Amino acid sequence: MTGERPQERLFRGDGGTYDESVPLPQPPPWRRPRPAGEAVRRRPYLIGEQQVEVVNAALRLRRPLLVTGAPGTGKSSLAHAVAAELGLGPVLVWPVNTRATLTDALYRYDAIGRLREQQDGTDDIGSFVRLGPLGTALATRHRGRPRLLLIDELDKSDLDLPNDLLFVLEEGEFTIPELARLPEEQTEVAVHVQGSQEKVRVRHGTVRCQDFPFVVITSNGEREFPAAFLRRCVRLELPEPGPQQLEDIVRAHFAEDLQQLQTQWPRVQELIRTFDDRRSQGGLATDQLLHAVHLLRQGVPPEADHLKEAVLRELRSGGAR
Repeated sequence: MTGERPQERLFRGDGGTYDESVPLPQPPPWRRPRPAGEAVRRRPYLIGEQQVEVVNAALRLRRPLLVTGAPGTGKSSLAHAVAAELGLGPVLVWPVNTRATLTDALYRYDAIGRLREQQDGTDDIGSFVRLGPLGTALATRHRGRPRLLLIDELDKSDLDLPNDLLFVLEEGEFTIPELARLPEEQTEVAVHVQGSQEKVRVRHGTVRCQDFPFVVITSNGEREFPAAFLRRCVRLELPEPGPQQLEDIVRAHFAEDLQQLQTQWPRVQELIRTFDDRRSQGGLATDQLLHAVHLLRQGVPPEADHLKEAVLRELRSGGAR
């Protein structure tokens, strides 16, 4: 098969047997498992100085950062880069869709599970309450620092959801009715949080933050948000990276193998030119370029027509040809 190198087992499509001693090809650096004990994956992330200043303005004001831009410009990756650099712990992610509700992001209550426990003669309501990503961001800190919450693709939500968020983001608190109705002797309840075995104690049914979390909200610009919501956000537009920035991004992502990549740099530059040309036809994401570079460094010619259509296929309208 074209591009196959010795000592790598690839799919041949001939139904043949395989040799267990021959390994599969290595995935790209960003698709390798996180080492045990590494709380936050440190990913290369490059943006302009002005964009960095806007991020820091949102951090200083502790206001939500509303990040817009074309698909693939690194909106979600920005949240992970900020959390890693500032030591804010694992990013809490709320992926938004048309069915998303504010309650889901705040907490979940397993009423059926609790009813079964009550029938068995026990009743620990805290065991049946779990805070969602937004609730966890408000209720917890990471080593004395605020948490970072990524609200991903808010423009896909129901029309009312941005307004529903306003009170919680402004006040930094919310009430869990199932806990607020408990008798006086149960004023404090320990509940589960997202992403760990940790529990936090909730008094009188109200979750109240000690420190406002840093909230990053992404949008692909598919619709406008209400003015009341927008005025509470710091807004950042991420432009598509130009050719020089694309070169810097490639160097950063393949820093471990840069010496090997240098021998193929003229072909990498040609890939970047191809990517830049095709991007104007229907939109391409930067990670598609990184995929093509990874194939190139493994000896696979991504500029072949069938691979170009598979890896560098435009995103809009199913991919323009």
